[in-house]
Amino acid sequence: MSDLEAIREAARQFREERDWEQFQDPKSVMLALVGEVGELAELLQWLPADKARELIAQEPLHTRVAEEMADVLVYLVGLAEQCGVELGPAALNKIAKSSTKHPIEASRGRAPDKSSDRA
Repeated sequence: MSDLEAIREAARQFREERDWEQFQDPKSVMLALVGEVGELAELLQWLPADKARELIAQEPLHTRVAEEMADVLVYLVGLAEQCGVELGPAALNKIAKSSTKHPIEASRGRAPDKSSDRA
C-alpha cells in the first residue's frame, strides 16, 4: 500500500467513525483544502525569503508548518477521492508534461514564465 493509499484509508476510517461522509462532496472538500492552504500561507507569508528555510526548521514553526502541510495533504487526497483522480499517476504525468513544455536547455536557471502556463 502506498503512502497516499494509507492516508486515504485512514481519513476514510476517521470520517466513517464520526459519520462525516454526509459532509463530503467535491466542493466542500475543495473549500476545506483552500482554507488549510490559507493557514499554511499565513505561517509563511511574512518570513524573509532569504531566511525562510532556516526559520521553518526551528520550533515551534516547524511543527506548525508540518501540521498545516499534513492538513493540506489529507484534504487533497480526499478531493482526489471525491473526483476519482489517482494522485500518484496524475502527478507523474504532469511532471512528464512539464518536462516537455520546459526543456532543460531553455529552462535551466530561469524562473518559469507563468503566463506561458495558461492553456
